[in-house]
Amino acid sequence: MANFDDFRGKWALVTGASAGIGAALARELASKGAKLILTARRKDRLDALAAELAAKGTEVRIVLADLTRPDAPEAIYDATEGAGLTVDILINNAGLGQYGDFVSSNLAQELSQVRVNCEAVVHLSRLFVEQMVARRRGWVLVVASTASFQPVPFISTYAATKAFDRFFALGLAEEVAPYGVKVTALCPGPTQSEFFEVAGATEFKKGPIQSAEDVARLAVRALANGQRTIIPNFSGRLSAIMVRLLPVSAITWLVAKVARPKPF
Repeated sequence: MANFDDFRGKWALVTGASAGIGAALARELASKGAKLILTARRKDRLDALAAELAAKGTEVRIVLADLTRPDAPEAIYDATEGAGLTVDILINNAGLGQYGDFVSSNLAQELSQVRVNCEAVVHLSRLFVEQMVARRRGWVLVVASTASFQPVPFISTYAATKAFDRFFALGLAEEVAPYGVKVTALCPGPTQSEFFEVAGATEFKKGPIQSAEDVARLAVRALANGQRTIIPNFSGRLSAIMVRLLPVSAITWLVAKVARPKPF
């Protein structure tokens, strides 16, 4: 049974909070009594979400940050924990993707995926988790993906970064468990958000799409329970089982057959 009372009155930092799963996670944590620090690049979106949450009685702060910049995690830390706010809940949600042939892709976007999806997650976790360990209290959610369970051609970099996120979360969870810090890897499948349009990956929207609200609700419950991995939909759980039973080469071939960009 999840003890959401543990979140009441605690500061939760949510990256990528301007839309999609990030905004839904912020709303879900606010409903459990957490105070929110929202960070993303789009001030207008953050202002709107902050006003919505504040109108319901939630204390909210905003930190504008672009996690494609290597100095952004330090700036976020300095504006929060470094300024005297005790961040007990870290939600590493911000992420980027790009769909298409790797050899003709936008190189800057490929590298930005590694910076945001991997480097920023490690950097923020290193800054904030040290304080959690010292306090013997804390929760970290790392948003991975069902793409983390197998190679996914044509979003090869994205899938690889999410495999990194999942294994990073699982390893960190074991390290910090003796200090009362809980780490959860969230592995959603296709979710209603702007991700597909921004990544140019609408090809992956053909199947069932889960709402961001459902994903957030299940994720926050898993975080409260100290569950180390949460796959919030049935098809994702089935896929995670199947990839353990089939050769990686066969899975990769099948995924490529489905995901290959269609000629115009």
